[in-house]
Amino acid sequence: MKKIIFITGATSGFGKAAAYRFAKEGNNLIITGRRNDRLLELSANLKKEFSTEVISLNFDVRNESEVNTHINALPEKWKKIDVLVNNAGLASGLDPIQDGDTNDWNKMIDTNIKGLLYVSNAIIPLMKENAAGHIINIGSTAGKEVYPNGNVYCATKHAVDAITKGMRIDLLPLGIKVTQIAPGAADTEFSTVRFHGDKKKADQAYEGYQPMLAEDIAELIYYSTTLPNHLCINDLVVTSLAQANSYMIHRK
Repeated sequence: MKKIIFITGATSGFGKAAAYRFAKEGNNLIITGRRNDRLLELSANLKKEFSTEVISLNFDVRNESEVNTHINALPEKWKKIDVLVNNAGLASGLDPIQDGDTNDWNKMIDTNIKGLLYVSNAIIPLMKENAAGHIINIGSTAGKEVYPNGNVYCATKHAVDAITKGMRIDLLPLGIKVTQIAPGAADTEFSTVRFHGDKKKADQAYEGYQPMLAEDIAELIYYSTTLPNHLCINDLVVTSLAQANSYMIHRK
């Protein structure tokens, strides 16, 4: 049976890979992102390759007004959202707290925490009306332990961990599933964004070991939605074999 899957941050990384994974199974998608050229390209490719229906919404999750305007304007049949993947998120900078850039801090807090809340706040009432739904929040091993110079980024992912737990409690009577998937290091655009476009520095983050790929996480996102109705994965922490936690990686 086809589902409607809503994915934030779908223009790259986990979000893009998840869009392909769900489309492969014949699901219909609502994909969102800040880069409209990438959104349109992804939408066209998904429709062509999988003959699925796709709506692309070009907005920044940090903008509450944009979030509400776009979601409220969805056609009625598209408001029966089965799965929300709160994937939009980023790291910006890797500095000790005393040298931190407040612009980096605001970007991470506004995207990783407030953006997740804005989107959830707009979609939860739709799921409540449908008396069903599944929210998947993409956390991080950085939400489990703090690593050197991770300070504010780790704080935002600890917040995602706490918000997910709170959601699960509050939405329990409504029958809405809530899952956190907390990946470790994965070779995506994550480090390039963290280092403000310095690709050489970003690539060094993955040297000496085999990191996870976006497709690995997409597989877990999809899997978590395939369980029987009475089962829910609450919290799934996943790393490559070379990684023990948020800061211990064995490099050869």
